[in-house]
Amino acid sequence: MRSVVGIDATWTDRELSGVALVADNGRGWGLAAVAASYSAFIAEHCSDHVTRHRGSIPNARALLNTAAQRVGSAIDVVAIDMPLSLAPIIGRRVSDNLISAQYGAKHASTHTPSATRPGKLSDDLRLAFEREGYSLAVSQRHPQALLEVYPHPALIELATANRRLPYMLSKIRNYWPNENPAARRGNPIQTWTNILGLLDAEVHGVKEALTLPLLDAPGWELKAFEGSLDAVGCAWVGECVIDGRARAYGDETSAIWVPEPRPRARFKG
Repeated sequence: MRSVVGIDATWTDRELSGVALVADNGRGWGLAAVAASYSAFIAEHCSDHVTRHRGSIPNARALLNTAAQRVGSAIDVVAIDMPLSLAPIIGRRVSDNLISAQYGAKHASTHTPSATRPGKLSDDLRLAFEREGYSLAVSQRHPQALLEVYPHPALIELATANRRLPYMLSKIRNYWPNENPAARRGNPIQTWTNILGLLDAEVHGVKEALTLPLLDAPGWELKAFEGSLDAVGCAWVGECVIDGRARAYGDETSAIWVPEPRPRARFKG
């Protein structure tokens, strides 16, 4: 059994962080669980994105124990969308600059981290997983590893797209400035549909587990779906690392892992 926990970690404990678990028992990778928050993932039955949840401080031990119970063995990789470093983060890192140099023209540069965002939350999260035996991997994967991932370039490679996929709710006015609010709201749902299909081809069960929200769903439900989808994307990157199909962009203190390009049908829409 090979397994990955993917976390779409927000930079504050007040917002939801999606969590996904994927595993391969020798018959291919499949989605074992996905939830819109830490607490939902740890619950006996993962709640879907239509249940409203609250943000919280992540509990590394509880997340790992829950995931291990679900797949029947220890987790191999934890892949997190959050700046992580073996040195204090006070500004842009080599890893940020390398990703921005590679993917900036495709509108997928990294956000600039600082000593306050994500700040202590990042340090505490890295140390918590390190205490559980998952040290940060910056050049090659350890048997049990913690990885920093970034969904935007990962999805570019998954879709062989020319630029960042327009799926984030917070950016819809930037994506479609000349469209009315109703049209804007529907556009990311169409992009989510395409991403679901791409991820389902890599991780069996994604489309079945993640039901698309209705167009008139409340904003918190749409955001919960987006976080769950990103968590699956993070887990897929971890899967690629295990399979030897990913590259680390960084130095001896931090690295962002991105899947290697592979030929496939180009993203439409």
